[in-house]
Amino acid sequence: MDETPRGEPAADPSPDPATDSRLLDELGRLGRAVRHLFGAQWRLFVAELALARGTVTLLLTLGLVATVIGVGLGLTVLALVGFALARWFGSWLWALVVLSVLQGVALAAVVVLFRRALHWLSLPATRGEFGAMMRTAAAPVLERRSADSDSSQVPPA
Repeated sequence: MDETPRGEPAADPSPDPATDSRLLDELGRLGRAVRHLFGAQWRLFVAELALARGTVTLLLTLGLVATVIGVGLGLTVLALVGFALARWFGSWLWALVVLSVLQGVALAAVVVLFRRALHWLSLPATRGEFGAMMRTAAAPVLERRSADSDSSQVPPA
């Protein structure tokens, strides 16, 4: 039944509250020390991350604004060239025809240059250089894979 002698208090299975308090105090001090040690680096990392996030948004916005301004500038230049041609020919119709022909020639030149660049990429020397560049870039990964597969194929001794 009751195995404790009468007059003696039963042993408390829970540890001493002072020991728990000391352990929690030590853990709290450890946490504060780690937070103090890495706090500055963490704040710097968070600030750089916020700056990078803001910078990406700013760069995309500025790229869009530059595109819009570039298109506006191109249209303005075309209008001025058209106006000058209209004054020179004395007819808006002839000015627009000449302007259309100039734009068509410029577009054809760009298409021909683009096709020539694609042809240059398809030449054997260019393909060889591109392949060599890709093999050089992939060499460390391939060596690591071969080393991993070699070590996994070695039978245990």
